[in-house]
Amino acid sequence: MNYHENQNLKKHIFLQRIELTHSNVYFRLSKTIKNPQNKATLMLLSEQEKADYNIWKNYTNIDVKPFKLYELFYYLCSLILGITFGVKLMEKGEDNLETELIKSIVTETDLGIILEHEQQQEKELVGIINEEKLNYVGSIVLGLNDALVELTAMLSGITFAIHDSRTVIVTAFITGVAAAFSMAGSEYLSSKADGETKNARVSAIITGLAYMFTVVILLLPYMLFSNLYIALLFTIINAILIIFLFNFYISVAKDLNFKKRFGEMLTISLGVSFLSFLIGLLINKVF
Repeated sequence: MNYHENQNLKKHIFLQRIELTHSNVYFRLSKTIKNPQNKATLMLLSEQEKADYNIWKNYTNIDVKPFKLYELFYYLCSLILGITFGVKLMEKGEDNLETELIKSIVTETDLGIILEHEQQQEKELVGIINEEKLNYVGSIVLGLNDALVELTAMLSGITFAIHDSRTVIVTAFITGVAAAFSMAGSEYLSSKADGETKNARVSAIITGLAYMFTVVILLLPYMLFSNLYIALLFTIINAILIIFLFNFYISVAKDLNFKKRFGEMLTISLGVSFLSFLIGLLINKVF
């Protein structure tokens, strides 16, 4: 076997292990959920990945073991962050990996056509998965976005208007709690007005919790640092991190444009914060 053939064999074996790993992830997930439709979809995905594994096996003529750590990561990721997110994240990684590797492999019969066909089937199957928690993404967005815009703006303003950290924390926390209840109430009335009485309470609770979570994360630097300006800097960093992680999650779970969503939310949040900073600075100078 020459060098080129040996390199191709290694790539085939690697892809073969990936397919087996994904098959195992889908199989394990199918055993942990109760929804019959999702269970059937995951079992079908597992069988599809196993079929892809056998395609590669025809070229390697050997049995391989899955990537255990890789399998555990995506299994836990799916359980904690939702099956839709975990599955789509895994498939995105596989699509990119296979595309690059297939390009570097010498064409062997109709292997490329078979793989493209299999990948298309997988995308269609992944799109079938129905997860209830994704129906409440709008409520999470409402809570997070409002808290990010209002609290970062408020903290930017009062940090330069009030030079006492305890006063800043108390003021921001009281405002945050009041706003969380207000947002939850508004979301409840809005959902009920739209005829979604059954889900109105859940939407309201999720909105309120998302708001309060953001309040705590944004106020945390003020509890850790005595210097108000350093605290404000880390608050802004926390805000950017929340925006990044949330938009990454949504972009993967709902197949949306990450850069566009991240840019819009970041611009709004930091833009309002900067205006509040200027107002706070002006108030400090005047009074």
